[in-house]
Amino acid sequence: MGESLAAAVSAAVPVVRAVLPPAPAAALGRLALEPPPRFPNWPEAEVVRSLRTVPSWVVERVHGAVELTLAALVIPAPPVTGELTPPPDGAFGFAFTDSEAEAMRETRLLAHVRPGLLDLVADLTAAVVADEAITPFLTAEGDEAAIAAAHGGAHLAIALVTTAIAAREAGQPGIAAIVGTALGVAAGLLRAAPMPAGYAGAVREKERAEYRLPRSGSTSVDVRDHVFALTEGAFPAYGDFSENGLVEAAAGGVVIRTGTAAGPVRVGVRVLAEPPAEVETRGWEEVVDLGWHADHGSAVLVPSAGAGVTTPPWPGEYRVRVHAYGRDDPDVESYDLWIWAAPAGPPRVHARADRLGHRLRGEPEPAPLDRPEVRYRWIQQSGLAVAATVTVVTGLPTAEVVRGFGADPDRPEPLTALREAYGDPWLAVLDLGGVVLVIEENGYQGSHEEVLTAVSRTGRAASMFWNVNALTRLSLARDGEVLASFEPGLDEPGAHPEVAAALAGLDLADHRDHYEKGLVAVERFTGRGLLAEDLEAVERAGVGYRIPGA
Repeated sequence: MGESLAAAVSAAVPVVRAVLPPAPAAALGRLALEPPPRFPNWPEAEVVRSLRTVPSWVVERVHGAVELTLAALVIPAPPVTGELTPPPDGAFGFAFTDSEAEAMRETRLLAHVRPGLLDLVADLTAAVVADEAITPFLTAEGDEAAIAAAHGGAHLAIALVTTAIAAREAGQPGIAAIVGTALGVAAGLLRAAPMPAGYAGAVREKERAEYRLPRSGSTSVDVRDHVFALTEGAFPAYGDFSENGLVEAAAGGVVIRTGTAAGPVRVGVRVLAEPPAEVETRGWEEVVDLGWHADHGSAVLVPSAGAGVTTPPWPGEYRVRVHAYGRDDPDVESYDLWIWAAPAGPPRVHARADRLGHRLRGEPEPAPLDRPEVRYRWIQQSGLAVAATVTVVTGLPTAEVVRGFGADPDRPEPLTALREAYGDPWLAVLDLGGVVLVIEENGYQGSHEEVLTAVSRTGRAASMFWNVNALTRLSLARDGEVLASFEPGLDEPGAHPEVAAALAGLDLADHRDHYEKGLVAVERFTGRGLLAEDLEAVERAGVGYRIPGA
């Protein structure tokens, strides 16, 4: 029976295969490369369960494409359903929804009407696919899409013809049920079948044809045992990093030594079309570049917690420049990797400043850096993390500070009401005895010159503003005069000695800890900074002041 059935199927397959559209055929052909979707584990025929994994657009397109051809197709074939269980007697219930595809509905119904038919079709189709008479239909060549379509289309055409033979013999000639059953059977076979021999090469050619330079991106790498890698394959072997204290070339890529023992770190990747014109060391503590040989290309970051940028998908000699920051301070640890094609050459060290690097190289460690901005990192876990203005005022009563912001000190309102209003800006204040702390959640009145002029008329006022768009403004005023108001890192603060003293030792050109550095300057200029307990006190007070017309 097997040989004669295979011959009957092979005679009809070209007719059916000719009407299958390439897009759904290719989608089926790639099923082995994709994890199947999860569905509730309710009892149902395996073919129906397999059909559920087929995208709905594929089901609809295939049904529409083959409907007329299958209806007109005559397939002489030997008997195949002799041992099939007869249809059951009696009535049964059957539920469906209007949104369910007809092919799915009719296939589910067929599983009830003719028990065992779907399993029989699956067994018959598998046997036909394995028969030598079918082998010529299973060959595939061309580009990636052509091979995927040939692979999926051949299996589906075989399943459609085999299903039609068995279903018609069993007295179930409905086209929708035949299409649904065949799709479920084909999907099951294709998920288990290896891809055609030429598919991997076609994928590689497609990647190379579509790869464009330059490209960049950022991802999170899940560090393990103080390392992550950029590699073409499995995690490569590595040494002790004693040569440069940061990175080592390895088989198929490079391995980077981290300060973090385990957990996520941010890694940016830039793949360049040509070598960088200059070395960028500002804002980085360790910068090293070295070469590695790619056997086939497409190196990726591992272990990675998300998709990232790959290196070019072709072999050759490459160079990577690794920029590292925060290895001594895992709270802010981050990396940038710049990659470009280049002849093999020795490593080059462009910056070597962190303490970990000194230890790994066997050098005396430098003294820990004093970074006063670290004290303000708690802001990032507070209600002010996204957007706020913090203003500190000295020498003026609280009521006058509130008036200076354009609000009425005699009309306090609950913070809950102000937060829910989404209308006028508002402020909350905390009297610290000679110092008034002003908090504006998502507001910016404290960065305005007229406000700073008013509230500093008998003392000092300083404010730091930031928002979700990374805009910032640091402002310092004394005795009714604004001494400086600028965007840190972008604008010049001026040469006033009191401003210079407030900014001493703060690297504003480094974008990291921007808000925190501004708050350090506010504290230095006014003599009082913002504490976490200050925010708690504001919350306990629970009142604020609306700034109408601002």
